[in-house]
Amino acid sequence: MKLSDRLGHLTYSTLVHPGDTWAEMRDSVTRHVPAVKARVSPDAPMGLSLRLSGASVATLLAEPAERADFLGFLRSQDLYVYTVNAFPHGPFKGRSVMEQVYEPDWATEDRTRYTMGVADVLVDITEPDVEPSIQTAPLAFRPNVDGPAFIDRFTTNLLRVVAHLVDVERRTGRLVKLSLEPEPFCFLETTEETVRYFEERIYSRAGTEELAKLASVPVSAAVGLVRRHLGVVFDIGHQSVEFEDIPAALESLVAAGIPIFKLQEAAALWVPEVTAETVQDLKQFTDTIYLSQTTERRDGQLTRFLNLGDAIEAWYDAPGGRREWRTHFHVPVFLDEIGGFRTTRSSIEAALDLHRRTPLSDHLEIETYTWDVLPEHLKTGDIDEYVSREIDWVRDTLGAN
Repeated sequence: MKLSDRLGHLTYSTLVHPGDTWAEMRDSVTRHVPAVKARVSPDAPMGLSLRLSGASVATLLAEPAERADFLGFLRSQDLYVYTVNAFPHGPFKGRSVMEQVYEPDWATEDRTRYTMGVADVLVDITEPDVEPSIQTAPLAFRPNVDGPAFIDRFTTNLLRVVAHLVDVERRTGRLVKLSLEPEPFCFLETTEETVRYFEERIYSRAGTEELAKLASVPVSAAVGLVRRHLGVVFDIGHQSVEFEDIPAALESLVAAGIPIFKLQEAAALWVPEVTAETVQDLKQFTDTIYLSQTTERRDGQLTRFLNLGDAIEAWYDAPGGRREWRTHFHVPVFLDEIGGFRTTRSSIEAALDLHRRTPLSDHLEIETYTWDVLPEHLKTGDIDEYVSREIDWVRDTLGAN
């Protein structure tokens, strides 16, 4: 829903529902979103964050009538799409995902064409007064980046998509925005790395000239167009796992002139002090189909592990010593504690406090996609009640009721 002209739109990510194909995604939207709307926005339009896989995009591009029918359905339910999750291209539910979630990466033609297709679909399924955003992967899984040529390839492909968005607006009058989402163990991981990449590769003379050539515009126009069409998704949970000072990280993006096209409310698992008892209890969170990147802070130093299980193994190899862990396991944003552990909810509260005082983005989204892999004893209610509680909590925290 639209909170206000200042605070922007708020919804939850349909990544929490089955949606690997268009048939699955449309069924999930039909079954769940109206029920959530009835709880949180019964008398006003509700925004939708739509997960679009590669398979879904192929279906929608091939079937104009389905695009029109879906828009008609949205209107009949007083719903509107304002953002798309185009991060996972392939399957995301019901099977092991792990680092395959980043594939195909931005060095490939598949990722490039897929993202262009998402933009083309968005023109037909969004309202004319909406400026939709596309959430995408942080360029590549870091271990796969094997040198400067790899970085050159994904930078060129990224700018090709920006040029496509420029062309979309030229042809249709519709502004579509692309948002890179930093994540642990990826090429764009920390906020500092993200700022450096934009400054050195996107906003540099070389990057500006490349976009100008791709978009057939003067360099003077390219300077503004790249900021009009390319920015970031700031996932509060991801950056909390990095032990970042969240308000300071957000301020650094603003200072660098990097648009925050989506502010994503997500909470991670936090273990303030790792002990033999907590290590044993944490094992319930290791049986998951997703990566659980974990950062350890010990004596002021950070050590990163690809999965929580790796951190546990390292602890058994060298137990003892005061340390804390933060783990990329999305937990309900309204909880400060879960299963005897803490969460990084306070980071969300700090970000929303900053956003309330100085609005950072017009797109807000809650992303807790791990309902299906949460330990059963930690679940309360059904999925519709769960996401409704999250929306209510964010709205209340912003004072937007």
